[in-house]
Amino acid sequence: MLATLIFNVLALVVTLGILVTFHEYGHFWVARRCGVRVLRFSIGFGKPFKSWYGKDGVEYAIAPIPLGGYVKMLGQEDTSVTDASEVPLEQRHESFAFKPLWQRMAIVAAGPIANFILAAAVFWVINLSYGVTGLAPVLHSVVDGSPADRAGLRAGDEIVAVDGSETRMWQQVSMKLLERLGETGEIQLTVTPHGSTAPQSHVIPIINWLADSTSPDPLTSLGMIQFDLPPVIASVVPGGRAEAGGLLPGDEVLTANGQAVRGWGHWVEIVRASPELDLDVVVQRGSETIELHLIPERTLLENNRVIGTIGAAVEERSIADLLPPERQRSMEYNAVSAVIPALQETWDKSVFVLDSVKKMVVGLISVKNINGPITIAQVAGETASYGLDVYLGFLAILSISLGVLNLLPIPVLDGGHLLYYVIEGVIRRPVPERIQELGLQLGLLLISGIMILAVYNDVSRLL
Repeated sequence: MLATLIFNVLALVVTLGILVTFHEYGHFWVARRCGVRVLRFSIGFGKPFKSWYGKDGVEYAIAPIPLGGYVKMLGQEDTSVTDASEVPLEQRHESFAFKPLWQRMAIVAAGPIANFILAAAVFWVINLSYGVTGLAPVLHSVVDGSPADRAGLRAGDEIVAVDGSETRMWQQVSMKLLERLGETGEIQLTVTPHGSTAPQSHVIPIINWLADSTSPDPLTSLGMIQFDLPPVIASVVPGGRAEAGGLLPGDEVLTANGQAVRGWGHWVEIVRASPELDLDVVVQRGSETIELHLIPERTLLENNRVIGTIGAAVEERSIADLLPPERQRSMEYNAVSAVIPALQETWDKSVFVLDSVKKMVVGLISVKNINGPITIAQVAGETASYGLDVYLGFLAILSISLGVLNLLPIPVLDGGHLLYYVIEGVIRRPVPERIQELGLQLGLLLISGIMILAVYNDVSRLL
């Protein structure tokens, strides 16, 4: 437990360090190109525990609070010069405040842009080094009575498009469905039935779809099963309910209380939902069909949830062994061909994040989806343990989120400064200082509220 905590914290520090460094370097690089004197480049907030001066005269600092950073420039409000007009005349050509409007806007926008560039570069590296692999979006099964079942989808159907967008892998299907969270209307699915090449259209109506969900699973919600292990028993625990009921290794579960068992995941659901309840089970044992009677044991989980267990394990088999080659898809890229998919992925994820923010603001999806540093640390640690490619994907998505959120027109964020500069460009004079101060206070209040909500959500998930 302690080792996991330490690993997660280190993963968080490394992840935020990378994102903040790129973000602030964007500001720094453009500021220097515009001739602005940079006084300090800081990674982290608070009193620096390490600082040094470079040959360029800039103080570089590393501070203990890794939730951000800053670039301090001559002529900014947060420099030792409290009023831009107090910048000595001979230094004004190096002052941020005295630079043309377009240069100030470019410097402010450079931070979020750097995050988008980082994300695109990471996606490019993933495409080039690992390619894209996945499963063809062919339905393993459809839950009886589910929205997918009512819409006419059947096992073996391949989903070739969602709302008109082509889908070649299950990842793309999930992403397109996630874009519809909180909405009311219809999901348009185009499928090719098993053994046919003629596409068919199916419509699934949705009403405030998964609006209150904090861990939305669109495929399960619609009753679409993309893949499941066969319900074959690999072993039974001596003295457990499975052994008492007569289950043997090698048995394949066919039905439970007259209901067909679609796969191992479905079998687990049935068992967990039946603590101390009778289950009349039919299994395939070699060439024979055997009827058995099981009573799952009542088991109390740490969160006080009661489930049923029988003491049986699944026969683990790789996807390569279970699915034919035509169901497994992969795309490989070279240094040139990897560019366009990386840019497209960055754009698609940016639009998705922005759309999700809009839906939270208008109440279409729950604000419980806002994650704080605890959740980010957990996910960073988990993805790092899964492999470099998984962690890099998480890093890219987090970088996009940081870029999008910083462009929101909220004072104290880069987007708030850009809003002031746009107004300045329209009215031909700076936004009055009093309005800027009021905006600063409101922005700080809003950001503080969001941070408190994010931490509250994190703690609630742990309890």
